[in-house]
Amino acid sequence: MNKKAKIAFLLDLKNIWIKKYLTTSRLLKNKKFYSKIFTDSKKIKNFDIVFILNYTKILDNSFLRKNNLNIVVHASNLPNGKGFSPMQWQILSNKNKIPICLFKAVSKVDAGEIYEKAFINLKGTELYDELRYLQAIATFKLIQKFLNKYPNIKGKKQKGFSTFYRRRTPMDSKLNINLPLKKLFNNLRIANNSEWPSFFIYKNKKYIIKIFSKN
Repeated sequence: MNKKAKIAFLLDLKNIWIKKYLTTSRLLKNKKFYSKIFTDSKKIKNFDIVFILNYTKILDNSFLRKNNLNIVVHASNLPNGKGFSPMQWQILSNKNKIPICLFKAVSKVDAGEIYEKAFINLKGTELYDELRYLQAIATFKLIQKFLNKYPNIKGKKQKGFSTFYRRRTPMDSKLNINLPLKKLFNNLRIANNSEWPSFFIYKNKKYIIKIFSKN
């Protein structure tokens, strides 16, 4: 390439956890590309690649047309597990090997051609912060792999039956205190201690539970 490709990273202010990892990653230091982070989609125009990371809003065709290539990274084995919070839903299903896909953003939700795929391997003991860290590292590795091939890239159409995860809400952090702690552990480990901590109701009172690892 004769000139640097322009790369935008679009983040969501309501789901901004990945920013602290992105700002210290090697991706922004890659001298082959001009990179910039955005939280407002309206400010992104005429970029070669837009990486849409953990964005909770649906971007319409008017946005997609403003840039050459729009890319999403999603933690499921697409087309299985489209939608919201795929990693959390899979952990609640006792899965420790989480697929993660890098694919082209199109008008239909999570339906574009897949360029790269990998896995996040869990021990089953990681809490929220460590889960996010591992997700960020896996995301950046996929992006770097994609950039190493760019512009010589080729995607594969998604195959199989589509399933969708619904959007999680703070009410999903409610615990059933009639269950043993071992069965509640996955619920506790995906909860965000500060923003949506685990809680239970007892005698019409709400009690919050926060979990930390000693190490």
